[in-house]
This record gives sequence, structure tokens and C-alpha cells, in this order.
Amino acid sequence: MGQRVAEVQRKTKETDIKLILNIDGNGDYKISTGIGFFDHMLQLFSHHGKFDIDLEAKGDIYIDDHHTIEDVGIVLGQAFLKALSDKRGIKRYAHVILPMDEALIMVAVDISGRPYLAFDVDFKLPKLGDMTSQMVVEFFKAFVWSSKTTVHIKKLAGENDHHVCEAIFKAIGRTLKEACTIIDDRIPSSKGVL
Repeated sequence: MGQRVAEVQRKTKETDIKLILNIDGNGDYKISTGIGFFDHMLQLFSHHGKFDIDLEAKGDIYIDDHHTIEDVGIVLGQAFLKALSDKRGIKRYAHVILPMDEALIMVAVDISGRPYLAFDVDFKLPKLGDMTSQMVVEFFKAFVWSSKTTVHIKKLAGENDHHVCEAIFKAIGRTLKEACTIIDDRIPSSKGVL
């Protein structure tokens, strides 16, 4: 089996995004969205998932960060869906409980073909660096919908919003990596299709 790679572009009146994703990478990244904290979270996702990500996103951040972050979620989800193709041989299910100092995050994933997000995380502050806190859930909504993946994210503990958010992106990277792992040559569903 060759490397699972996808290239996705999205251009709207609000954003212009180009992404190359290699699921079977080494965690190498080149990420630029114009939103520093978001770039950092995506770098952690790439590093901990060992996904190679080349992402350039230009958006109307002079308005706010909503369109850029949401559209990056859409494009990243589309890239995963495309790179996984028929999902033959993948483990499909995975979960991680990940600590970051006082923060403890649980993430569970089912690459099911059915988009669903359960997001049980609260942030105390309205901003994480230059990123609006509300956009964390919006990013994952967009990702889940376009990747057709079921994702549960739950904060088990945590006081520092930065630690909580960092733990989320590390955990989702590690969980997706495990769920994407090839374990055999079958479609991982009794239906024969995902």
C-alpha cells in the first residue's frame, strides 16, 4: 500500500486554502493561517499524529477568525476522507486519555462514515492567544462533518485554557493516528462499506 496522501483546495469569498495531507507521514508541517495560536494547535496535531501537513490559509481575519478556522476544519476533514479512500484495513476505532499538566482530556474516534461530534469542554476565557475560544468547537464541527467521522472530546480535568486546548489537539492527533492504522486488508464494517 502506498502512502495515503490527499490534496484539497477551497476558495471562497472569505478564504483561500491549500492543503496537502500525508496520513503516513512523520509529523512534518508547514502551517500558516494568520492565526498564531491556531497554527500552534495544528502543529501539535501534526506532530502528535505524525501527519505531514502543508497548509496555507488566507482568510478575512480582519473581520474575525471564524471563517478561516471553520474552513480549515472543512478542508482538513475533506483531506482525511479523500486520503482514507474506502478505509480498507484501518483500525477504525481509537481513544486516548491525555494529560497536559493539570488538564486531562479524553478523545474517542470512530471513522464510521457518520459525522457526529460530542464536545464536552468549557473554556473560561473568550480568547486563546489570538484565537476565539468558541472556534475550537467550530473547527471540530467542520472537521467531523467533512471527514464523516464520529468524535467525542471530553474534558476530565483542567483549569488552564491553554493546557486544555493543547491537550485536545494532541489527543485528537494521537487518536486519529491510531484509528487510521492499517491492521488488515478488510473494510472494518460488517456492512462491507463505510
